[in-house]
Amino acid sequence: MSEFIRVADIDEIPDPGKTLVEVDGEMVALFHVGDAFYAIDDVCTHDGGPLADGELRDHKIACPRHGAKFDIRTGAALSMPAVRPTRAHEVKVEDGGVWVRLRSEASASGPAAHAAVPGLPIASSSAPMTVSSAPAATAAATAVTGPLSEDHVREMLKEVKDPELFVNIVDLGLIYNVTLSPSAESPGRHHVAVDMTMTSPACPAGPQLIADTKRVVGGIPDVAAVEVRIVMDPPWTPDRMTEAARDQLGIF
Repeated sequence: MSEFIRVADIDEIPDPGKTLVEVDGEMVALFHVGDAFYAIDDVCTHDGGPLADGELRDHKIACPRHGAKFDIRTGAALSMPAVRPTRAHEVKVEDGGVWVRLRSEASASGPAAHAAVPGLPIASSSAPMTVSSAPAATAAATAVTGPLSEDHVREMLKEVKDPELFVNIVDLGLIYNVTLSPSAESPGRHHVAVDMTMTSPACPAGPQLIADTKRVVGGIPDVAAVEVRIVMDPPWTPDRMTEAARDQLGIF
């Protein structure tokens, strides 16, 4: 186990306030809220965004890239698009300084204690929100009847689900545009172009989502070819999700 390392003086960080410190060669976001100190990795588990640069409200820090929120007391992921906790570390206040000891791995519950300024009460800690990953039933894609249309393709794409969130890519708001054009090579059939985004440029599920999209759309009898174009402008935000997706993920 690593040792406690002094990273700041108590009076260096206002209450509320935050700063970035280095502990054993790793960057850690240090927070001072409610007369207590907390430390978590300076890494959003969604796409590696710097949490110390985000907006701090009470005991929540928002990633500046896509708005994922984390509990600074436990490291728990509180909102989309993050679904995994970041590491929370042990903190103590001693000899006028703030000391941090790194934890080896992330835990949804975080460390058992945080550091309060001597002589002041410890801020109370309520149970963190959690993002449910339980899959919900998705309406089966309807058979294509009549001329192929964008609506038909979008309905079929509801079969493609994000492997971490278990929500389909249409309700997640990942499909920007669907374009159909006659196929020159296969008369009577269509070339389908799907403009798709990702929740982040480095989304680890990207290759799987692209492959699943091609498989599902390519399985439609009237489709001759499928082109998936990744579009990052405008960037995805949770506002693009449908109400059904929000209900499924417990976001209100």
